[in-house]
Amino acid sequence: MRINITSVFVDDQAKALAFYTEKLGFIKKTDVPTGAARWLTVVSPADPDGVELLLEPDGHPAAGPFKKALAADGIPFTQFAVDDVYAEVERLKGLGVEFTQDATDMGPVVTAVLDDTCGNLIQLATMK
Repeated sequence: MRINITSVFVDDQAKALAFYTEKLGFIKKTDVPTGAARWLTVVSPADPDGVELLLEPDGHPAAGPFKKALAADGIPFTQFAVDDVYAEVERLKGLGVEFTQDATDMGPVVTAVLDDTCGNLIQLATMK
């Protein structure tokens, strides 16, 4: 068994695709119309055949309150690995990305938390 797709709830798929590709550096993998929404996934350019991230519409009645509660408590929805959190924070700030937590040394890991503009906090992490 392995993970092949995971998802993040987004309030606008087009805005999410732009953010996740133009700012975070993912590449679009799948884009299939499914009525009012799309089956829209992105992948890491370092592993284009690896785990896909589904940019899933947050239209279900439970999704909005769930996202808002996590964000209000400062809890990231998911985490992405990066080689150097400090460098990635600087690169992303240069692109206008907002952070709720700057790069912070937490012992065995360095983390930072960004706002994905789609209602989620996303944690970046580098294991030492």
